[in-house]
Amino acid sequence: MMERQPEPEAMDLEEEAAAYAAADFADVNEAFVERLVTLAGPADRALALDLGTGPGDIPLRLWRRRGGWKIVAGDVSRAMLDLARAAIGAAGAAGAVWPVEQDAKSAPFRSGAFDVVFSNSILHHITDTGRLWGEVARVSKRGTLIFLRDLARPNSAGSAMAIVKKYAGTESALLQEEYYRSLLSAYTVAEVRAQLVDAGLDGLGVEMVTDRHLDVFGRVDG
Repeated sequence: MMERQPEPEAMDLEEEAAAYAAADFADVNEAFVERLVTLAGPADRALALDLGTGPGDIPLRLWRRRGGWKIVAGDVSRAMLDLARAAIGAAGAAGAVWPVEQDAKSAPFRSGAFDVVFSNSILHHITDTGRLWGEVARVSKRGTLIFLRDLARPNSAGSAMAIVKKYAGTESALLQEEYYRSLLSAYTVAEVRAQLVDAGLDGLGVEMVTDRHLDVFGRVDG
């Protein structure tokens, strides 16, 4: 197994954010939302936090499925948040999906505030994972649903490049480069399990769900 090669935490450059927003993640994002609503069950009302919302596609998809939910869509990148704000406004979701500039390692919310905490593809950006998981635990309460999906680090650089070509071969060169770097920066299932033990969240499950994704999921029991 190759060692992790960290990448920058934020996609601050406008061209990076634009390339990400323009990419076709519809199937991946819809699969994420489908798993989230399945885990949530029939809850019609919830206050949810999206850590690392990017251009806002996932919270909007979630809002269309669960119209009674209020969703805080947080991101540390202003370039991403500008895209998210535009998408939220265009969708008419401004009263239900709230874009907030935030560092996921230091969230500006009271403890125990959220019923659901979710994120797609933030973990591989974070090197100080203890602070991230600490914030996830802090803003949650007993029974809060946690669901994070992220890339899993392949065994080799060659395997990472094969994944890029298979799933992003028709995307821009910039996006392919970003995807490759993200795969090298991702964690393994074993590493994530160790992170959760250290954070006191070892009641959460961790499993591979595709050839390139792992899920962290469960409810806070403390």
